[in-house]
Amino acid sequence: MDLLGPVLIATRGEIAVRIARTVHALGLRSAGVFTAPDARAAHLDAVDAAVRIDSHFDAGELLRAARRTGARSVHPGYGFLSENAAFARAVEAAGLVWIGPPAGAIELMGDKAAAKEAAVAAGVPVVPGEEDGYPLMVKAVAGGGGKGLRVVRAPEELEEAKAAGRREALAAFGDDRLLVERFLERPRHLEVQVLADAHGAVIHLGERECSLQRRHQKVVEEAPSPVVDEALRAQMGQAAVALARACAYRGAGTVEFLAPADGSRFFFLEMNTRLQVEHPVTELVYGIDLVEQQLRVAAGESLALDQAALRPWGHAVEARLYAEDPVAGFLPATGRVRALRAPTGPGVRVDAGIRAGSEVGTSFDPLLAKVIVHGADRPTALRRLHRALGDLQLLGVTTNAAFVRALLEREDVRAGEQDTGLLERVLGELAGDPPDDLLAAAALAAAGTARPAGPWRRVFEQGEVRVRDGEVLAGEHHWSAEVLTAGPTRLTVELDGVVRHYAVALEGDDVWIARDGHHLAALARRGDRRAAALAGSLEAPMPGTVLLVHVRDGDAVAEGDVLLVLESMKMELAITAPRDGTVDGLALAPGDRVTHKQPLMTITP
Repeated sequence: MDLLGPVLIATRGEIAVRIARTVHALGLRSAGVFTAPDARAAHLDAVDAAVRIDSHFDAGELLRAARRTGARSVHPGYGFLSENAAFARAVEAAGLVWIGPPAGAIELMGDKAAAKEAAVAAGVPVVPGEEDGYPLMVKAVAGGGGKGLRVVRAPEELEEAKAAGRREALAAFGDDRLLVERFLERPRHLEVQVLADAHGAVIHLGERECSLQRRHQKVVEEAPSPVVDEALRAQMGQAAVALARACAYRGAGTVEFLAPADGSRFFFLEMNTRLQVEHPVTELVYGIDLVEQQLRVAAGESLALDQAALRPWGHAVEARLYAEDPVAGFLPATGRVRALRAPTGPGVRVDAGIRAGSEVGTSFDPLLAKVIVHGADRPTALRRLHRALGDLQLLGVTTNAAFVRALLEREDVRAGEQDTGLLERVLGELAGDPPDDLLAAAALAAAGTARPAGPWRRVFEQGEVRVRDGEVLAGEHHWSAEVLTAGPTRLTVELDGVVRHYAVALEGDDVWIARDGHHLAALARRGDRRAAALAGSLEAPMPGTVLLVHVRDGDAVAEGDVLLVLESMKMELAITAPRDGTVDGLALAPGDRVTHKQPLMTITP
């Protein structure tokens, strides 16, 4: 094990913090890297030393960072370079230990077409090809995580889907090759965790259910799957082990499958040659630290795990906490974390890459943290997760916490009746506005700070609020109110006879407030700064970078025409014409950065 330390953790965010925890538990030293946007990031506190670099994607810079810190090994986390065969080879050529699978296995499984051929050769059932007709799935050959993925339901949609898929795949993986195969309607997404050592041993640690997805990005994962019995678990496990053996795998990896709703069959989807974001649910039900296993395998040790003795105990569920606004169509959210208190309690684990003061911008993935719970059975785990998300207090950045809580309350989810399209079908039922009492409580928090001698009034972006003895007028709602306790971060209020507790953060005239997983940013309206923007112009619905511009000033456009494409936090968004008209006031080009609600152009009728 000594030959690994110090370990360079060549990534950032919550996974860097999580890897450092195990590295230190094994008595090893750690080193990290950071760029200008994350110079004060939480993962810097988790490592023993850190080196400033210009890009997390620059292999040369990461190797120089390893030399500067005296690192003997490199753990890539689950970022872009974790599945980059050239980087794995470069690490080993530099005389360092690569904590990951062999470059040949990364190459083979990273090419979706070649991986499918390898699965067929290993006797693993695969998804039928495009010769079976529509609907089809267009996906990137060189990557995963939903990047470059498009569903095509008619022949006339295919070319546009391929163009968008190539563009996104090139941006994400530097490779625009695509694979087209049959799209399975309403399947489950099941995946099997494998571990392999350098001495020929390969085992599996059961399955994870990852069907609750949005835009092909997982939101909630659990282990074990509610529809997989011991017989099917053994079959999928044997298939995953066979594929791992076929590609001479080493370390931790995940073989992903699609299955019909009843879990009666399964088809190979892809293999991720790295640690998965959702690995904690497997750790909790099997009692095994997967990062520790990665380190031990990289150090040349044999797996000390007996397949026959491995049985899942209880149930674990993970919710991904994203910086996004469900009310605004899940657009990326930015801001500074004003306050953060993680939930605690029996079976609760939080893997976070943020802290109070962290700046959340558009440079990185929107995943902020993961809330994971374990219980003796699935109903207990779901209840604990629902409670934990309600106890989470994150102020300053809009997240999907309340959305996930609403999802967990659905009867079909509680019954385990889920598929990869469920979340998209029920979005309108889940992405509701924050409860009205949040604005009233925000007004009381602000008024308490201002210590008004008489009636108090403020105009927030959500509307006007007034506070006077014993009452609050917030919009059209009139509340009887009494502040029971008030502090700089906590507020207890009785509104219309109901006592509730709120987390609060104040800065100037702005208030951030939360309760039970619901969050509200009550930002004071400052003048009529947006009057010009509202007079017929299009605004940026999110901060980001201009990817494509399809029009010029003076162009005639029709309602629905794509005008330009923005990119933020690895998500593309097409800006379309709201009406027929003529483009005016466009002064943007590809590569330009825009802020939230920045005027983009005007469409003159």
